[in-house]
Amino acid sequence: MIAGYAPEFILGLVVLVAGTIAVAFPQPKNYLTRLINLEIPAFGLLLLMLSYNEALALLTFGAISVLSTFIYVRVIQKKEAAA
Repeated sequence: MIAGYAPEFILGLVVLVAGTIAVAFPQPKNYLTRLINLEIPAFGLLLLMLSYNEALALLTFGAISVLSTFIYVRVIQKKEAAA
């Protein structure tokens, strides 16, 4: 444990921050890249919750993945319908 925190907590924070930056500034800038990059912060959140409780980690990962994918697919559909 580093400074009182479990290794998965520290790694989860790093992955969460890196994933958030990857979603905010994707390369190349298209909707598919952003959709794929949404899974990176969700995995970081899974690692954070894993340091607390395994059941909480699985429920949070499932909820975040499903909701973020659903919302982003709706945004893509509205953008394509407007074009």
